[in-house]
Amino acid sequence: FTYLRTPQSKIEEGDVVRFSADGELQFYGWVFSRGQDRWGPVDVVCYDRLRYLKANNSYTFYAQSAADIIKQICEDLQVDVGTLADTGYKLPSLVMQDKSCIDIINTAIQKTLLNTGTVFVFYDSGDGVALRSAADMKSDYIIGEKSLMTNYSYNTSIDSQTYNSIKLVRPNKETGKSDVFIRKYSDTIARWGLLQLYQKVDEAATDAQVKEQAKVSLEYYNRVLQQLKFTSLGVNSLRAGQLLLVNINDLDGDPFRKYVMLEKVSHTWENDLHTMELEAKAL
Repeated sequence: FTYLRTPQSKIEEGDVVRFSADGELQFYGWVFSRGQDRWGPVDVVCYDRLRYLKANNSYTFYAQSAADIIKQICEDLQVDVGTLADTGYKLPSLVMQDKSCIDIINTAIQKTLLNTGTVFVFYDSGDGVALRSAADMKSDYIIGEKSLMTNYSYNTSIDSQTYNSIKLVRPNKETGKSDVFIRKYSDTIARWGLLQLYQKVDEAATDAQVKEQAKVSLEYYNRVLQQLKFTSLGVNSLRAGQLLLVNINDLDGDPFRKYVMLEKVSHTWENDLHTMELEAKAL
């Protein structure tokens, strides 16, 4: 944000910044940098608690959930923890050396997704870092051509994040080789060609766990990726990770009325005008 500095309103690095709109907390964080020119307005950049998780570290976890991993890392870095969802899945093992803590947490969440089919969202809720399922973060708003939306672009693709064959490889110390598990969907292979996702899995994972991961991964990735970018009038507290109902009368020849997963939400408050730029993918 930009503000006019006075002797009474000087801001310094480390100061806490709270930003609310219409009584709703939009952001809680800390000042990290400032800049100004000779004319006086000061540009300030603030970050929330996730900034502190950029620190590198090495961890080894066994039979722990994503929530357990988040708790341990945040305790080590003195980061406040809010509500953490019970994902219902414990990673057999997670060994990461000299990686940023946010990458370690994201890896745990991604592995949880590929083994449960449930999308979990990690964010700063204002009172601490939080982990919630996207299904529990549905917005009550509908955004469409006659409701807040001002412009949009739509793209479909099988060029990225689309796979119809899952190949999982598990190291096996006893045989000295790797155990290979493959699950594929012949119908889309006939239409698109073979699009294979290759991944190594934990050595500690059982056959049943690896087969379930292959099944869930194929269900998640075996689809045409639909991406939507749009601008709209602002909705307070709308954030990446939420599910939002979008209604467009004619999109590629058909009506589009479905929930999308918000992947990026940029809010801009300027004087009395609140606008948003959003990027999303259809579920």
